[in-house]
Parts: sequence; C-alpha cells; structure tokens
Amino acid sequence: MEFLKRFSLKHEKEDFTTVIETIEQGVVFKGTNLWILIFAIFIASLGLNVNSTAVIIGAMLVSPLMGPIMGIGLAMGINDLALLKKSAKNFLFAVGVSLFTSTFYFYLSPLNEAHSEILARTTPNIYDVLIAFFGGLSGILATSSKLKGNVIPGVAIATALMPPLCTAGYGLASGNWQFFSGALYLFLINTVFIALSTFVTVRFLSFPNKEIIDLKTKKKVHNWIGLIVILTLLPSIYFGYEFIKEIKFKSQANKFITEQLNYTDNFLITKKTNYKDQIIELVIGGKKVDSLEIKTLKDNLKAYNLESAKLIIKEGFSVSNVIDKNTINSKSRVLEEYQNKISEEENFKKKNKIVFQEIKILFPEITSFIMTAGERHTSEKLEPVTLCIIKLKENNSKSFDIKKFQDWIKIAYNKKSMAFIINE
Repeated sequence: MEFLKRFSLKHEKEDFTTVIETIEQGVVFKGTNLWILIFAIFIASLGLNVNSTAVIIGAMLVSPLMGPIMGIGLAMGINDLALLKKSAKNFLFAVGVSLFTSTFYFYLSPLNEAHSEILARTTPNIYDVLIAFFGGLSGILATSSKLKGNVIPGVAIATALMPPLCTAGYGLASGNWQFFSGALYLFLINTVFIALSTFVTVRFLSFPNKEIIDLKTKKKVHNWIGLIVILTLLPSIYFGYEFIKEIKFKSQANKFITEQLNYTDNFLITKKTNYKDQIIELVIGGKKVDSLEIKTLKDNLKAYNLESAKLIIKEGFSVSNVIDKNTINSKSRVLEEYQNKISEEENFKKKNKIVFQEIKILFPEITSFIMTAGERHTSEKLEPVTLCIIKLKENNSKSFDIKKFQDWIKIAYNKKSMAFIINE
C-alpha cells in the first residue's frame, strides 16, 4: 500500500560500513574532540551558574559526549567486542574529565546559588527516560540515513547529556550529595536509554554482525542488558509517580484557593504550596478571617482531595471591623496603598544610593551618609522629619562648608525642612 510505503526506511538507508565508521570516529576522546568536550563543560557550567538556558543549549550543541554512548549501543547490536571496550573506556574517561572540570569550575566560582536550571536536573523521573529513549532513536536513525538534516543537534538538545554531569560537579563542589546523586542518576538514564535505543535500531535495521556468538553467550548478554535497563528504570517510575502526585497536589491547591477564597472584604496577598510537607500557606489582607471561616476552609479541603494537607492562614495586614467602611472603598485600594508604601521605601533606598555617589564627588570630606525618615517630638505635636546623618574625615570639619551641603541636599531630595547630625 502507498500509505505504508511512507514509513519505509529502505530507500534512505546509508551504507552500513559508512554508518559504523561515522560512529567509531566519535567514540575516541583525544586532541580536538577532547578539547571540545572540555570547552562544552565550561560553557554548560557557566550557563548553569548564571541560569541561562540559551548558554546551556549552546553547550549541548557543542558537546561530543553522545559519541561513545552510541558506540556502546552499536557494539552490542553488531557483536563488536573491540568497539564495546573502546567505547566504554572512552565513555568513562569523558565522564571523569567532565566531572573533574565542572567540579573545578564550581569550586572556584563565587556564585554558589542553585538556580532553576540546576534544580531541574536533580529530580529525574520516567519522563526523562522517554525523552532519552526517543531522542536516542532519532539520533541513530538520522546517523543511519542519507538524509541526516538537522536531527543530530535536536537530539543533543533533547537528551541533554552535558548539563546533568555539570550539575553533578556542582553537587561535588558544594558538598550537596542530593544534587550530585540526582544529577548523576539523570545522566545514567540518558546514557542507558540512548545506548538501548541505538541497540534496538541497529537490530531493527539488520546491521551485519562483526562476530558470531553462540546462543548461550547471546542470552547472557541480553539478560545483562535487561537487568541494567530495569535497575535504571525502576527508580524513575517511582519518581515519576511522585512527580504526578505533586503536580496534582499543586493543581488542586490552586483550584481550592481560587474557588474558596472569594470573600468580599479580604484578599490574597501571597500563597505557597509545599507538596513534600503537605502544606498550603496563605497570607490574607483586609478583613480579619475569623476562626469559624478558617474551620470551614479546612473542612472544604476534603472536596479537593486535600484532606491530608495542612492549611496555614496568616494575616498580612488587617482592617478592623470598627473602622468605618466608608474609609476603604475597595480591596484594591487597600492593596494599592500597601504596594505604594513598599514602592516608596524601595525608591528612597535607590535615591540614597545615587545621592551618595554624587556626594563622594562634590563633598569628598564626607565618609558616610545616612538618610532616613523619622519623627520630631515637640511640646505641641509630633511631626515627621527627614533626618540626614553624615560623618566627616578627621581634621576636615573646619574646611567643610555645612551650609552649602545642607542647601544642596534639600534640593536633591526636594525637602524644605530637614534635620542634620554631623559626626566629626
């Protein structure tokens, strides 16, 4: 049938000898190949360190790490013991170089924070297995085809061999064994299932065997392959199950928050959901939520399959029932005032930083500068005041023009009245 012919690979198959030679060339790490690997490690480590997805993708495209993994799969598929030994030897060497280089980089790097790009590679699951397997299938099919196109770069990005190794290096450098083991397990998943997909495809395309082995040895080899695959697969199934439960927990928690917290006189400021500890933490502003309302909310958790979750409600700022409701037109006005207050404080801090840079140029006698909002107590009333505190260099008090500085700072902050404290 014409429809089934569309799926045929026969007319596009590359010569088997050419395919084997191509894969063998990418197995060995020395000279150019080795230096490209080292540069790719640095690129990936830098990308992880500054949390740049684009840089990490660049490292994946440069990395030649897939070569020995496909070599292992090909060697098992065509019964080439010499190629298997060479591929395994170079694979272990490449892993060792990668771990050493990434650990060295992260040990020296002043940036120690674990960003999202690092965290994403510490909790592998069954979905990573599927990505590695189908990515490996795409890679070996493209290598075995005359129409290679741009599949290989796409496979390099999808299977992402380099970032997990560099994340493992981060774990070693920071002494975080959870990150190290999680990232190394993700790398193991990619390695095993890229090799497996290569092995399956080589057998499916009927590559010629290099050596003829007896049935007993063949069965033994297959048993070992099956054991390695199962041992690699089982933990990922468990982690995948936990991953799905976490997604469902967060989804139901968000649904609960959206549907249940719809009171007229208060509103949600922040929300946090923690699947591991089964906690839903809410910070609510506006009218105080009484104990009866909290109890009702907790009872309603069951309707969302969240009966095991602990609901924590905190007050961000509350508006007392005693206050006349005419003073607050809406929830949005209260939130806007709260946000404006925060914004004013942030702007004030930024203004101080800019002004101090100018002070260092215009008034070099000043060594430190503090500008803050305060209150002035008088016999009649309490009034707000902007307080300026400066410290002068030793033996500079006589030459310092206090009046000039006071006039300048008032203009800089657009303040007519300010209080000054000058430490000499």
